[in-house]
Amino acid sequence: MNEPVLVIVDDDRSFAAKAADLARSRGFATHVAHSVAESERFAGMPRDLSLLDVDLPDGSGFDVLAKFEPRDYEKIVLVTGQPSVESAARAVSSQVSDYLTKPLSLEKLDQLLREVSLRVSRRSAAASDSNLGLIGESRAIERLRAEVLRIAPCDLPVLLTGETGTGKEVVARALHRASGRPGPLVAVNCGAVAPELLASQLFGHERGSFTGANARHIGVFEQAQHGTLFLDEIAEMPAQLQVYLLRVLESGAVTRVGGHAEITVAARVVAATNRYPQSAIANGLLREDLYYRLAGYEIALPPLRDRDDDIALLAQVFLDELNAANATRRRMDSRCAQAMREHGWPGNVRELRSAVARAYFGSDGELVSVFPQRCGPGADDAAQLVFRVGMSYAEMETAMLLKTLARFDGDKRAAAAALGVSTRTIHNQLARLKHVAADGEPDAPAPAQAAARTA
Repeated sequence: MNEPVLVIVDDDRSFAAKAADLARSRGFATHVAHSVAESERFAGMPRDLSLLDVDLPDGSGFDVLAKFEPRDYEKIVLVTGQPSVESAARAVSSQVSDYLTKPLSLEKLDQLLREVSLRVSRRSAAASDSNLGLIGESRAIERLRAEVLRIAPCDLPVLLTGETGTGKEVVARALHRASGRPGPLVAVNCGAVAPELLASQLFGHERGSFTGANARHIGVFEQAQHGTLFLDEIAEMPAQLQVYLLRVLESGAVTRVGGHAEITVAARVVAATNRYPQSAIANGLLREDLYYRLAGYEIALPPLRDRDDDIALLAQVFLDELNAANATRRRMDSRCAQAMREHGWPGNVRELRSAVARAYFGSDGELVSVFPQRCGPGADDAAQLVFRVGMSYAEMETAMLLKTLARFDGDKRAAAAALGVSTRTIHNQLARLKHVAADGEPDAPAPAQAAARTA
């Protein structure tokens, strides 16, 4: 990250020295002059903040401005111990950003330095996408990268949508890196935390606020102060917590569980869901008012099947990671490139990474061959399900439920998200199947009927 540059032109040597020391402690490259003539050596220099005295021994701060080459990103502040209507009007009509009177407190100067430092860090991060972690050269990933760079420096909440495995957390991290925000990125999966613990996880709790609360806990909103808070699987958050989350987003303050004081938080919120937002709203899984609050800007992540130019590149990156971790030099078998390109990758980038890992650890030689399994007519595989003519709806739904659970290794939350139903519906259907298996009851309600009664 480039260090910000401050130029001070002021004949008050004591003030200039103190201001320069403070700026250097804040990471600024600082240059000082005490006259218009001395300032000429800074005329062609890149500058982020110029602090110019109106009254100088051989002219004024306006004369300095006339000699400086204008910089689009430069913040120019005029200071004077003798303010006048004339100089103020002249400042307003020029490229001056601020017109301040002396004595200028170090607190005010420190505020200026922080503002400029944040702007410079954001500009520096946004100027280069090399550290975004968004791998790919396809048009889809280029559009995604452009969206990230465009919206990252803003403070708007961002909602990421897309299929499971498309890399929503990767994009959240890219947004944070490109934003230049000084605080950390803190991530929480709203679908992986027990509902009764999620409020404490998000907002924190005070000691003794509930059984087991033996110490104060700082929630993720506070942990992400001046940084980015990534809320994954936002549609899995219980409805009552969505109400409180909306209030926090609108007020910019949290109250810890069991506490009374409001704590101001300044974290940029990035939320994500693998559901279609309008469907989640219609099904009562996502509050409409919360959706509009979160979707200050919405980014739809492309599935891997729309990034076929990136598949071989991603596979090579994953293989390189495995080689580095295991001190090997295995190579990708060129014969599998077409098979990888033609595969649908329903699990997206996550599925591709797993396929490369399986092929790597299953290889006996230097070549790694990634040949995704494909379904022939009438044959199932881990990602597809074939229905026979004559199957009942109940049989089809049961097969789909069991196949989806198997695909997600028994993770009921993930299966529910993929099927577009609630986790409770999954539990109820499994209980019904267990009951049918136990007593062979022929007239047990079909899964669709059970879902309708329990959703």
